[in-house]
Amino acid sequence: MNAYVFPGQGAQFSGMGLDLYENSPLAQELFEKANDILGFSITDIMFEGSAEDLKQTKVTQPAIFLHSVILAKTLGDNFKPDMVAGHSLGEFSALVAAGALTFEDGLKLVSQRAQAMQKACELQPSTMAAVLGLDDDVVEKVCENTEGVVVAANYNCPGQLVISGEVDAINKACETLKEEGARRALVLPVGGAFHSPMMEPAREELAAAIENTTFSKPNCPIYQNVTASAVSDENEIKANLISQLTAPVRWTQSVQQMIADGATHFTEVGPGKVLQGLVKKINREAETASATFETNA
Repeated sequence: MNAYVFPGQGAQFSGMGLDLYENSPLAQELFEKANDILGFSITDIMFEGSAEDLKQTKVTQPAIFLHSVILAKTLGDNFKPDMVAGHSLGEFSALVAAGALTFEDGLKLVSQRAQAMQKACELQPSTMAAVLGLDDDVVEKVCENTEGVVVAANYNCPGQLVISGEVDAINKACETLKEEGARRALVLPVGGAFHSPMMEPAREELAAAIENTTFSKPNCPIYQNVTASAVSDENEIKANLISQLTAPVRWTQSVQQMIADGATHFTEVGPGKVLQGLVKKINREAETASATFETNA
């Protein structure tokens, strides 16, 4: 069975999407439509901007979403997922690709999400850290026993977990995790504590936008970050999307469940190969590939 997976923040690169724009009339039309919806030329930043330009939250999330969704749309009849999943932001890309959201509504929600997260980041200093080489339960226990807000945020693959929270609490937790034998406990260059209780103001803001958006039943099940299980019901999809901002990304568990449900081949749709690497670390037997577009789309 074919699973299609969609990357999240961090996969961006200068020049992303330019090949699609130059070789596919459909892609060109969708990129131009995106410029109109966003009210600024995101294509200029994607195609010619510096890494610094692409790092702006209002740019990063829509840029990755556009690259992924437009690539999926140029695949035409070759895009035949039995199941889909996306890492954090990638969940929105997956929902549009699977027909649960329109392109326009998906882009508007991603743009609102990015801005709401940016605002939440500015309210209080917060950050994230990558922890390598420890079992999940050890990391969870250290988080529980550290003073302040610090939680497990991204279960990326066995032995790789990202924690999220207040700056002081993250620093304290990193020290303890190193004492517990972590190979690395490294603070990440991110704007704030994503997938933690500190994103509550953003969750409230996005909840209103999601509730006012029409969702359809997806063409195939989506394995959502919050539950790591197959979901097809529109209301359940909405509720999980809202919870996602303050809840952990259960990527390890999602991929394991997809494999248990019959997935043998994982195709990554969007910039980079991060998810292919994670899938391989979760299960060496799984086949992985990058989606490549059809120039006649």
